[in-house]
Amino acid sequence: MAMDDNESCSSRAMDSSPTHPRQRHRLEAYNEVLRRLKESVPAEANLPGFDDELWTHFNRLPARYALDVNVERAEDVLTHKNLLQSAEDPANRPVFEVRLVQVTPIHDGNSVGGSPTSSPGNEEAQSSRQSIHPPPAFGSSANLEALAIEANKSHVQDGDSVINARNFHRPMHEVTFSTEDKPKLLSHLTSLLAEVGLNIQEAHAFSTVDGYSLDVFVVDGWPYEETEQLRDALEKELKKHIWIKPLSLSSIAEQAQTTMESRSEHVQIPCDGVDVWEIDAKLLKFESKVASGSYGDLYRGTYCSQDVAIKVLKPERVNVDMQREFAQEVYIMRKVRHKNVVQFIGACTKPPSLCIVTEFMSGGSVYDFLHKQKGSFKLPSLLKVAIDISKGMNYLHQNNIIHRDLKAANLLLDENEVVKVADFGVARVKAQTGVMTAETGTYRWMAPEVIEHKPYDHKADVFSFGIVLWELLTGKLPYEYLTPLQAAVGVVQKGLRPTIPKNTLPKLAELLEKCWQQDPTLRPDFSEIIENLKQIAKEVGVETEDRRKEKPSAGFFANLRRGH
Repeated sequence: MAMDDNESCSSRAMDSSPTHPRQRHRLEAYNEVLRRLKESVPAEANLPGFDDELWTHFNRLPARYALDVNVERAEDVLTHKNLLQSAEDPANRPVFEVRLVQVTPIHDGNSVGGSPTSSPGNEEAQSSRQSIHPPPAFGSSANLEALAIEANKSHVQDGDSVINARNFHRPMHEVTFSTEDKPKLLSHLTSLLAEVGLNIQEAHAFSTVDGYSLDVFVVDGWPYEETEQLRDALEKELKKHIWIKPLSLSSIAEQAQTTMESRSEHVQIPCDGVDVWEIDAKLLKFESKVASGSYGDLYRGTYCSQDVAIKVLKPERVNVDMQREFAQEVYIMRKVRHKNVVQFIGACTKPPSLCIVTEFMSGGSVYDFLHKQKGSFKLPSLLKVAIDISKGMNYLHQNNIIHRDLKAANLLLDENEVVKVADFGVARVKAQTGVMTAETGTYRWMAPEVIEHKPYDHKADVFSFGIVLWELLTGKLPYEYLTPLQAAVGVVQKGLRPTIPKNTLPKLAELLEKCWQQDPTLRPDFSEIIENLKQIAKEVGVETEDRRKEKPSAGFFANLRRGH
């Protein structure tokens, strides 16, 4: 999680300066919470040093914490402070708290249960009287209020009075976690909640200046009001998640080996004790940096005179999760061999110098071609690219590998005009049950079942392929006028899909719609997709690789045109 707006100062007096408006708000929140705590929990709030501890709590967190937290619920702030302090002990992590909360919708005069004569003060008092449980720590967002209003409406049946609806409120649970901050923590936590059957309706994530996290989720989906049952379920699920336990790179690799390798007998091949894919870093020569990200850098270089791409993990970002992901990527890549999958050369697996070496793809990514170079594909090139992608993905699926992050940025072009599937950082070998859970991939290309943390299988990749095919067809970014999160909500809740251009070939449009069906079972396999694409190519007179005779080719890039 990124840390933002983290300010600190040496004295509280400085915060009241007009030049620090956000700090001034932090001081106001602190003063109000302290006053309320001294009234509600005097025994704890009047202990020596409590005032400073509370101020330290506010100063550890981003300024938006003070802006957003409900200061009228001072006891929630105290809970947050205590959770963060408890998380400082590794033996406790992650610590969490569960409580019932209640969201009361704010009605207008036209809403169900609304009162046109109610003043804001009266509404607040009325809500307070009717609420059985306290509100969430960060108030009620428009999203939560909308849910409560819908729940109200669903409870107004024929013959029911408006008063009955007004007395109904939507009970939810608030789950607050605190642990050591690390990459993809939010993804792990949301996955964990989904495993318990909870639907996240609102989330607030904060990173402290000293490397801890405070993540607050408002959830529904738990059928009982007893919080202890939910607490026990979360505790049980936490024990299954190995991300909370330190693992060495070797133990991760051993786990993968034990899980994946066939138990059948095979011919024993002599081994000299050195993995052929383990690369001596001294033999790598770095030439130029191609790309840079939060967790690593990509370089062009050479290995034993061969042009290669070198993905280097930043040592300061290497932790247990990164090591696990790195080990998984190496494990998968060293097993795949296909013309339409980027070729793995080797890896350096001795921390902290971790890197993966692959063939260098001089043509760059399809994403860069479309969105940075403003290029576009004519139909012959589009069909060739789509068939290349489908063949690579079909090979992966036949080997029980789910890519989980198929998008234009992970499709690369080599100097021989071949498109190859790349980047297996989040790829996984299909579970024995045939389905997997946990959010991964990128929202604009992500299948709805993955967004919702439901079990999924290889058909999630087919959905992503449908979005990629649309991208090849239009040259546009999927849902370009929406944020990634807005797009994800639209895909799941409203069945949102990109608009297919009117001049699209009917069979190509039909294939797109099949690929992004909401129901995964209705989506085709890649073997079927390949046949569909070949049939389309045949009908429009495009020569595919399987039908191409031995004759000079005009070349792939001859079929590309630049957009202006």
